[in-house]
Amino acid sequence: QKTTVLFIGEEQPKNAYTELQVLKGHFDMVRFLVRIDDVRFASAGDDGIVLLWNVQVGERLHELRGHSQQITAITRFQKHSAESSCPMILSASSDRSVSLWDADTGNRVQTVTDLRSSVKCLLVLERLDLWLSGGNDLCVWNRNFELLCKTEDFNDAGITAMIELPKNCIAAAMDKELIIYRLTVPSSELESWEIQEVKRLIDHQDSIRALISVNDQAFASGSHVGELIVWDSLDWTIQSYERVFGDTAQADIQSEIKLLSPKQNEMSVQHLTSDGEYIVAAIGSGIYVYSLLTKNVIAYRKTAHDSDVLHTLKLPNGQLISCSEDGSVRFWMLQDLPPPAEHASSAFFGMWGFGRANKQPNQQVKKGADCLVLRSLELTGDLIGHSGAVQMFLPFNDNVLVTCSTDHLVMLWKDGDRESRLRSLDLFNKLEQNKGL
Repeated sequence: QKTTVLFIGEEQPKNAYTELQVLKGHFDMVRFLVRIDDVRFASAGDDGIVLLWNVQVGERLHELRGHSQQITAITRFQKHSAESSCPMILSASSDRSVSLWDADTGNRVQTVTDLRSSVKCLLVLERLDLWLSGGNDLCVWNRNFELLCKTEDFNDAGITAMIELPKNCIAAAMDKELIIYRLTVPSSELESWEIQEVKRLIDHQDSIRALISVNDQAFASGSHVGELIVWDSLDWTIQSYERVFGDTAQADIQSEIKLLSPKQNEMSVQHLTSDGEYIVAAIGSGIYVYSLLTKNVIAYRKTAHDSDVLHTLKLPNGQLISCSEDGSVRFWMLQDLPPPAEHASSAFFGMWGFGRANKQPNQQVKKGADCLVLRSLELTGDLIGHSGAVQMFLPFNDNVLVTCSTDHLVMLWKDGDRESRLRSLDLFNKLEQNKGL
């Protein structure tokens, strides 16, 4: 049952996605969507199959079979040669294998099997023409699937996420820690590639659930207890630290927090995304928009969905998209609010741990309202089509959105008015060619 406060109803004048096309082909939950180019994408999930689609007509182009167990990671890999550049798909599976597929033909080009553990994440370094696999160890491979170097095995926990940093560095999330590695390129002094650990960041208090690049100067990570840390990409120091239900609350509301204290999953950072100016954090069933300039939350929806938010995205036009375990995809618009008469919001953001939070207890907590410009998140659209949790979405040009779900389905959401005009134009062209017959 939908929350009445956020129920938008049948009439959604600001929602252009009024036409739905269901794409069938998977027989288990679909977890991943990867964009290949402007007209193609790949879907993958627990059935071990990778399907390639044409987004314009919803046609299935290729069925990539080769994995015997569920897909655990997938990414795009642009393979360059002297003659041309070919789009490829790199996929990893629980069967302890990684495969490289030609997106044009659907053929498997390379594969590596019998790895020591399942690969949980993949990272392509196109600048160096390398790719990395993370699991119980971190391996560096070239485009011919030759192992160049690797780290020692991690016995307690594996690497769950990786991002590229400047100066040939990598940030890898492993349980509560972020490990910074440096890749050393072969030279006259060094015959082969090397990867070395240079620093461990141990500031998170619980397992890291999200790790993203923000811009050239910063990256961010979020944890299971609602921590959001923004890091400097060059020296790996903390630029800002925020936490939901942190210890920065005022004494007079401690009892209220205790009474309203949520379950652990309601505090967890499920997903992070950034446009370089803002970070959108999916925390439990809520959405929080964090400004990198003012270092505080400028807009939020504590209950954006009826269940945990799994994926978010901020578009250049100020629109946000979110999807959830409740099976819905929602559109939000950042709206400016009139300035408040007094700084009443500081107590709220202090209570929820957002604002000018600081980990050092000997420093005074600065109120977030000092430079806070509040905005609202207005619900402008609600796409209801999936019968299971929507794992993620993928936007394309011309108001086309792809979604995938635990209901085994991939769905294309399109601008109904635009599609109707295109069909009418196509019909007129055919009539003209056939002289009206």
